[in-house]
Amino acid sequence: MNWKGFWEKWSNWELWPFALRYLFISPVWAWYCLRSGSLWFFSSSNPTITFGGFEGEGKKEMYELLPLNTYPKTIYIQPGELFPSVKHRIQENGFTYPFIVKPDVGMKGLLFRKIDNEAALEKYHRMIPMEYIVQELVEYPLEVSVFYYRYPNQEKGVITGFIQKELMDITGDGSSTIWELIVAHDKARHRLEEMRIKHIESLDRVLPEGERYILTHAANLNRGARFTNLKHLIDADLLKVFDALSHPTQFYYGRYDIKCRSVEDLKKGVHFSILEFNGSGAEPNHVYNAGYSLWQANAEFIKHWKVLYEISRYNKDHGLPYWSFKRGWDFLKEAKRHLKLLEQYDREILV
Repeated sequence: MNWKGFWEKWSNWELWPFALRYLFISPVWAWYCLRSGSLWFFSSSNPTITFGGFEGEGKKEMYELLPLNTYPKTIYIQPGELFPSVKHRIQENGFTYPFIVKPDVGMKGLLFRKIDNEAALEKYHRMIPMEYIVQELVEYPLEVSVFYYRYPNQEKGVITGFIQKELMDITGDGSSTIWELIVAHDKARHRLEEMRIKHIESLDRVLPEGERYILTHAANLNRGARFTNLKHLIDADLLKVFDALSHPTQFYYGRYDIKCRSVEDLKKGVHFSILEFNGSGAEPNHVYNAGYSLWQANAEFIKHWKVLYEISRYNKDHGLPYWSFKRGWDFLKEAKRHLKLLEQYDREILV
């Protein structure tokens, strides 16, 4: 056993499994379920998103709520569609390589791929068993997350988190192979099997000195992204942008993931693109890579759960009922089945 790696993983709460990170505060969540009389109290939090955006919602329903030109150009592809038809639609809509593909209903960055050529697209299309999206590669240099909430009876909301996200990468030294650099990487070495599968054709290549090599193109915690806390840049101008977005979409609680040219442009409401927004199931991810202890992070989670409960209760009291037990249970079962499918095919589709 690699005792050093074992100790690194278990001494850092941020590397713990999801359920373990929340174990100590799970009674608080249970209390809100009891208090509301529903396991699915959060389902009324965001009225325009399935299940309040807790899990299993599609990108399509998000994008249809947003103003045009605030999200990347996107088309939807059905599994089994003839590949010549797929190529025609891609050309017809003005896509050029490279671009992004990912499942319409995605989780944890699974099956998120950057497609560089037709052969890679054909392989992805041939193997994926679910609806997926083709999306332009947004070239803005900065990717950020904004955690936002607003009570339905108020005009102004609150931004509780603002972070910059950077893709997990390695930099060549002129002598080490990509595999050797992966093994030495502080995050990638904890996901060696995933890295081996995804980069199997490049593992023995020596990376020239100074050359950057992207290990994953999904900038989320599950895919090893680095976060930088930008809380000091939260101000009235930033809030104004997200208040304006949240009112027409009836988005009351969750996190926006955005690419932009700069923070200054984002505050002006220009030169940005919303990659997605996540509702009641979104984590306040500003607690990660920010020096929070587990207890400080738990306090932040609890504070957000209280807001989620209050928003959901308000909407319920004003005509939006919680989902029934059966409806929520069946939906979550299907979401779990879908997640297992995503995990299986993420290991098999190596483009």
